[in-house]
Amino acid sequence: MIADVDAASILTALASGASYRYEFIWFLVVLTVPLFFIQEASGRLGAVSGKGLGQLTRERFPPKVASTAAISMAVADVLTYIAEYAGIALGLSLFGIPPIVSLPLAFLAHIGLVARGHYAWVERVLIAISAGVVVSLAVVAFHRGLLPYPLLAGSTSPSFFLLLAANAGAVVMPFMLYFQSSATATKGTSVRISRQSTLLGALVSEALMVVVVMIGADVGGAFTFATGAGFSAALTAGLGQYATYALGAGLVAAAFLALVVISLGSAWGVTEALGLSPKSVIWIYAGESIPAVFVPLLFPQLVTLVLALMVAMVFILVVPGIFLGRLTSDSRVMGSEASRGLWRGAYWASLAFVVSVGVLAVAFAA
Repeated sequence: MIADVDAASILTALASGASYRYEFIWFLVVLTVPLFFIQEASGRLGAVSGKGLGQLTRERFPPKVASTAAISMAVADVLTYIAEYAGIALGLSLFGIPPIVSLPLAFLAHIGLVARGHYAWVERVLIAISAGVVVSLAVVAFHRGLLPYPLLAGSTSPSFFLLLAANAGAVVMPFMLYFQSSATATKGTSVRISRQSTLLGALVSEALMVVVVMIGADVGGAFTFATGAGFSAALTAGLGQYATYALGAGLVAAAFLALVVISLGSAWGVTEALGLSPKSVIWIYAGESIPAVFVPLLFPQLVTLVLALMVAMVFILVVPGIFLGRLTSDSRVMGSEASRGLWRGAYWASLAFVVSVGVLAVAFAA
């Protein structure tokens, strides 16, 4: 769940705070609800069935339908990889390391870690990285302090709605549905523990997002459209040199954490949906990652790129979201743990809420 606070989420929250100060905090608190209900369904599916979302989609739906799920998963992976590599490029640029150097090194470290293939070992590494993200953000937030801005506000401008959609896409990400169902199945987690862990994860991840919005307040919205040098200058002017370094470290750690989790999710999701051999996962890792390394080198306004990708995630979520909702409501798969009544309604309402925010953003932008 901490992987939900990835580089894309941090950049989106920073842009929200820089543009509208504390006005997005209420929305991030609200997003805790759909985040919990959607991810809870994913974890419960894996806990009850012992299988991941990709495998169950292939088993329970016609081959062409399952292929649609795999394609949407692969597209979401590539777009998310692009956002994370952009985050690494921006984070290391704060230390004076150019993207032409940082991105190939990040790619080699990423592939080297996930190629080991031992989930328990990788998970321990991810926990350590997660701690680094939390500590980095806490240090910057303490340095920043609480500013006297109102918590409840809003706007009818297109940029406000685009940031609403970007935050929704950054919080409820498609790859997490595949990852959590398969990770829960692999570890043999019970439904009760999975549900409790998901609730705790939703609360902690959204609390971290609120912290990032508070960090971004008063930084200045101009960095949203800046290149690497402008991004660094805007943060340094708003936060100071040392806090900027701490934020850069947190940004890189969050991006790397998400890269590994996306890879594990795609390994389970794509290979399961297509019925491929587990030996083919390394080619999926590389095939999805290589294009994502080059895109940030070609697109100088990386924060703008990330925000656009997060809005796209809202719509990509529809495909795995529908499959997940149908599978968790199927008593043949879930038995007595099948979604019924309020749980079922809360899931579909959560999915509809996230997607409707994206529709509103596009409508207002048009």
